[in-house]
Amino acid sequence: MRKFYLLAVFALGLAFSAEAQFTDDIEAYSTGPLFTPRWTTWTGDNDGAQNAIVSTDQALSGSQSIFIGPSSGGQDAILDFQGAAPNGSGVWTSLWWMYVPTGNSAYFNVQGNVTPSANDNLQFLSGDIYLNEANGNPGGGTDSNGGGTFSFPHDAWFTVKIVVDTDAETYQLTVDGNEVPEVGYSNASDGFAGIDFFAAEGVTTYYVDDVQLAEGELGADSFASNVFSVYPNPVKDFLTIESSEVVDNVVVYDVLGKAVLQASPDRISPKIDMSGLSSGAYMVKVTIGNASKTIKVLK
Repeated sequence: MRKFYLLAVFALGLAFSAEAQFTDDIEAYSTGPLFTPRWTTWTGDNDGAQNAIVSTDQALSGSQSIFIGPSSGGQDAILDFQGAAPNGSGVWTSLWWMYVPTGNSAYFNVQGNVTPSANDNLQFLSGDIYLNEANGNPGGGTDSNGGGTFSFPHDAWFTVKIVVDTDAETYQLTVDGNEVPEVGYSNASDGFAGIDFFAAEGVTTYYVDDVQLAEGELGADSFASNVFSVYPNPVKDFLTIESSEVVDNVVVYDVLGKAVLQASPDRISPKIDMSGLSSGAYMVKVTIGNASKTIKVLK
């Protein structure tokens, strides 16, 4: 069953101690193979085999996520920071959410220079980072660069955070809140240029959603709080925002960006009456405390 979740983080006026460079909730793309300046491939070729796949099978926010697996050609997709994190300058954080079904593995690594392609440079900042390698370590992961072991849940969305100090030439991995010891890297001149999401083996199947890059370090409370779900989607009359905290404000926009409905529920898990709106697509901005997130809702 497809899952719809919404994490109210890092969007539309959300302030952190870190400065946002970009955030991508995967909602802007058509389903199928993806190839953009931001989402490229290991060799830089738009060949349909290496490409990330935009899927509706699972989603943390909205209805889409990135699928990585061998069944669609053995993807080897590069999330290219496009120079947002410059060489040898400061601390940078990349954060994303991941979903690994039971019986499957996942793999990624942290890259230095990926221009014009990662294959041209072969500049690994991290080691090979496996989650349930070869389906022999359910709920466990390793970093071959000596970064230690960690645990993660199957069949649930969890966070992956990489903090890279390009001056000290170190990185630190945190998975599902489990902090792995900081380790050094050798490609000092490469900066922090991207993440390689790779279908490294036949049992690889995982999903990636709500990807972020920020200058500085994001704290755990910056992305692990204010989780809530919205349903039904499509909606007929009432949209329920199921939350553990008070929802302060909800604004519904039409496709032209005009606010057509606004509510200040000031309560946990409110219901928003959308019965008076015409059929179509809407963007719903939900605010909890200082955090806001906008998603697409169909009616």
